[in-house]
Amino acid sequence: MQVLHALLLTLGSFLAVNAQSLHMGRCPVPPVQQNFDVAKYMGTWYEVQKLPAFFELGKCNQATYTLQPDGVVKVVNAELLSDGILNAIEGTARVKNASEPAILEVNFFEGTPGAPYWVVSTDYENYSLIYSCTNYLGFLYVDFAWIMSRARTLPEATVTELLGKLTSSGISVKRMTVTDQTGCEDMV
Repeated sequence: MQVLHALLLTLGSFLAVNAQSLHMGRCPVPPVQQNFDVAKYMGTWYEVQKLPAFFELGKCNQATYTLQPDGVVKVVNAELLSDGILNAIEGTARVKNASEPAILEVNFFEGTPGAPYWVVSTDYENYSLIYSCTNYLGFLYVDFAWIMSRARTLPEATVTELLGKLTSSGISVKRMTVTDQTGCEDMV
């Protein structure tokens, strides 16, 4: 029991220091985009709002998706750090089950387990709502959410609607933060 307690304290401390959300219980399961078309989703998306993510350190966050001939999606996430350096990471995403193409798994480090990437809602041309959640030890979970746009901003009414979709699925949006998309001219 002491080992479990130490593990939970360590995990909790790591997540708290890195502003990540640790919750009691199991991951919420929001409905995902019906008839999702991965090919229409390709291109660049800009982050408008997010739940805190310890791996995001800068501003001007964006993701570019490219469909490969084998059906795998190439993912390039990029941000501009405070010192002006462009920070980017490349990974892959795969549809987990052809009958639910809006449920993908993304991986940035070969040989490690992938992370959930659920497209909750998108119109392909303006907005996308993504949710990711992982259960730990059967009674804790860590989640991420992103509101993305084809432009660096979204109308407030759209953001409110997307936050409502998260809330109605039992996902707390209290910690959502607005992403700084100003001064992004140096982004490619």
